[in-house]
Amino acid sequence: MVGHQALALALFTAFVSITLAITVWVGRGRRSSEEFFSGGRLFSPLENGFAISGDYLSAGSFLGVSGLIALYGYDGVLYLVGFFVAWLGVLMLVAELVRNCGRFTLADVLSARMSERPVRIAAGISSITVAVLYLVAQLVGAGSLVSLLLDGEAAHARTWTVVGVGALMVFYVVFGGMRATTWIQVVKTALLLGGSAVLAFLVLARFHGDVGALLRAAAHGSGHGAAYLRPGLKYGGSPLARLDFVSLGLALVLGTAGLPHILVRFYTVPTARAARRSVVWAVALIGAFYLMTMVLGLGAAALVGSGAVRASNAAGNTAVPLLALHLGGGAGSTGGTVLFAVVGSVAFATILAVVAGLTLASSASVAHDLYGSVRRHYAPSGTPDAREVAVARLAAAAIGVVAIVLTLYAQELNVAVVVGVAFAVAASANLPVLLLTLFWHRFTTRGAVWAVYGGLLPSVALVVLSPVVSGGPGAIFPRIDFAWFPLQNPGIVSIPLGFLAGWLGTVLSPVPADPGRHAEVEVRSLTGAGAA
Repeated sequence: MVGHQALALALFTAFVSITLAITVWVGRGRRSSEEFFSGGRLFSPLENGFAISGDYLSAGSFLGVSGLIALYGYDGVLYLVGFFVAWLGVLMLVAELVRNCGRFTLADVLSARMSERPVRIAAGISSITVAVLYLVAQLVGAGSLVSLLLDGEAAHARTWTVVGVGALMVFYVVFGGMRATTWIQVVKTALLLGGSAVLAFLVLARFHGDVGALLRAAAHGSGHGAAYLRPGLKYGGSPLARLDFVSLGLALVLGTAGLPHILVRFYTVPTARAARRSVVWAVALIGAFYLMTMVLGLGAAALVGSGAVRASNAAGNTAVPLLALHLGGGAGSTGGTVLFAVVGSVAFATILAVVAGLTLASSASVAHDLYGSVRRHYAPSGTPDAREVAVARLAAAAIGVVAIVLTLYAQELNVAVVVGVAFAVAASANLPVLLLTLFWHRFTTRGAVWAVYGGLLPSVALVVLSPVVSGGPGAIFPRIDFAWFPLQNPGIVSIPLGFLAGWLGTVLSPVPADPGRHAEVEVRSLTGAGAA
């Protein structure tokens, strides 16, 4: 297996070298906050569409969801449905309005009609929490991939991989800002789509293009027979499991519009129309990728076998690399070595691009929202650009350290499960306050703050008390059991709580909403008048 290790390492080194060169080149002389946080708003809809896809198509999709399909069939495909359908809401409700109302972050939209300091602090804390959870998922994927690559030869390989990827993501953000991060995501999307297309073509070629034969072989290889192709293998069998699926579906469909690293992408184009067209491009690219992911998951079950996938990684995160090895001719073959190495390098490129986007979004929240709001409170003249950018760079390093430490305790979790948790927190804390700000004329500052914390705190608390953290063999702490909340995903409880808290805070607010500011925001969001 030394051959595919060396080739994968060479390909990955080449990708890292190219992206480091891009970072150094485009990062020269970028000192203003607009350059650092939004890339100067100079990207075209096509470029931004590729970048949005690069931000969104994470290790959770490439490694986690394909693994879930390989293990659970129909129920794994439901993840793809949730991830994709979410973009309809982004296209219709969020993209243009956010571009017109904000400048760099979610908090810019909220503060357009609310008291600035409290909503910026609340939105900043929420955005950082979501970004860190998403970062953990990507770093878990990196650890799983390297563990397979090294065949367990080095027990500490995962730890050093997580640290190395964390260091790279900090470098991309600190030295390149949004412009470098965007081009890294564009390159990553092209590699991901190309690699997935090759693998999907090889899988279908094995079955002479007969999708029915692929489905039958996948059902046989799964060990579950016809049950593999029917609902309920993972989220069936009990009312509680079905409720968990409904909760997951709510989180996936509603969470995308609240993800901070997706929202910041709408500020990198010059107009709201360009933001809408960016989403249209992203929907096309993401849809094509998910169709290929479904083929890859079914192919892994059919050709590798669900048992072999589970033996390699209990969560299924290594299904695609194992499939590539098999399609190329197996372990020790030249074709297997090449395909495995290509998949490994593409997966690493995927992880690096997404973690760079997440780190940039969370560091922007620290600098522009938390630090900026505190400084503006004591120095009303505003925060100098250079100082805000410097804080963002320091924040990127700190967030990287936090994500690395958390990942070291979560390496046995399925990547898609952790991503689902991040979506639930985003849907609970960010989406309610965003929609209520844009569409409810009575919404107040107290309502906004309560909406954020009313969704954030319950969602995080329920995750801590769920089977994801303790009480089972796949939990973060498998030997401890304090799983009081029975569902893996808290969305069905925490999302309504976010909306309810926003309504209650508004009703109990001592200061009514300013109709003039709401009218101003409404006109600005719909027409773009006065947009940055």
